[in-house]
Amino acid sequence: MTTPRSILIVGASAAGLSTAEALRRLGYGGRLTLLDAEARLPYDRPPLSKQVLAGEWEPSRAQLRDVAKLEALDAELILGEPAVAFDAEARAVTDGSGRVRRADAVVIATGLAPARLPGQDGLSGVHVLRGMDDAVALRAHLAEGPRLVVVGEGVLGAEVAATARGLGLDVTLAGMGHTLLGEQVGAEVGGMLTRLHAERGVRLRLGAEVAGFVSDGGRVSGVRLTTGELLPAEAVVVAVGCRPATGWLEGSGLVLGDGVACDARCRAADGVYAVGDVASFWHEGLHRRLRLENRTNATEQAQVVAANLLGADRPYVPIPYFWTDQYDVKIQTHGLPSPEAELSVAEGDPSERRFAALYREGGRVTGVLGWNMAKQARLLRQSALA
Repeated sequence: MTTPRSILIVGASAAGLSTAEALRRLGYGGRLTLLDAEARLPYDRPPLSKQVLAGEWEPSRAQLRDVAKLEALDAELILGEPAVAFDAEARAVTDGSGRVRRADAVVIATGLAPARLPGQDGLSGVHVLRGMDDAVALRAHLAEGPRLVVVGEGVLGAEVAATARGLGLDVTLAGMGHTLLGEQVGAEVGGMLTRLHAERGVRLRLGAEVAGFVSDGGRVSGVRLTTGELLPAEAVVVAVGCRPATGWLEGSGLVLGDGVACDARCRAADGVYAVGDVASFWHEGLHRRLRLENRTNATEQAQVVAANLLGADRPYVPIPYFWTDQYDVKIQTHGLPSPEAELSVAEGDPSERRFAALYREGGRVTGVLGWNMAKQARLLRQSALA
């Protein structure tokens, strides 16, 4: 493969920026452009539901790089300009202003868009939390001390509930699952986390679906469940998952589904790669397709994409990883734990809320989890999942 003279990266968050930085570290001297829909300088997303939402950090503290480091990258950074269409064969991106930008290679790093519930759009007081503007708006609303209902029992919903309780707010969490994070960590660990939230004062309405919103004068006043129960609220956070931001790629010639379909080298087409939350890649070690939504993946995958853009032939074969911080608990998982797996404690004691555990399916270790035992979980990962 000939080294591309120009590379256009669509999306300047962690995955896109990390790809640009990796290219420069590897000696790439060609023209480098980053195009992003947000007008803000690139920032980190994990702090949004925690430090930024809690008011512990100002938005500027979550910025990924300062201006001097961005300038040293010697890249054209185009902010506040969304990509709206793509021609993969021509490697041509059309932006929101109608300008067509062509490059020898294109990297798609547009991440995710939050899923929404019917009736939430246009209703004041109902929030999603994906970007910095979302976090700033929600933080301002929570400062008014409203009754908060969080819809969604996954990682984001649980983190928002924990942060809001830390602020002293009245919090109710509703979700269709029977435990928090049950799909990510299984019923046993999910049950522990559910009990932790209940102990901290979160009212839980699990196993219940949202029927709709109740409003007064265009402002939300409650959430009605399919059980008929009405949950009063002056603020609602909808955290029912995200979808890959691929709408602008319809008709591009790429294969789309659960993200941008890539091969094991993260290549979606000749001269076209995808990285981060939006990339659905073939994992040669696991013999299956994966799409990983976490900060670590964004950085690690970027290194492989950058190398392959410059002529390497490296498959991306990560050990999946995610973490979450809630109250005084840090949960970390390595591998692919599933609700069906058998859980066994390897170190520590769950009753003391400090332990490391293994997930097994068919006699094989498929995942490692640490609950306030980060070091032990890493060591188990090295021995059990290497």
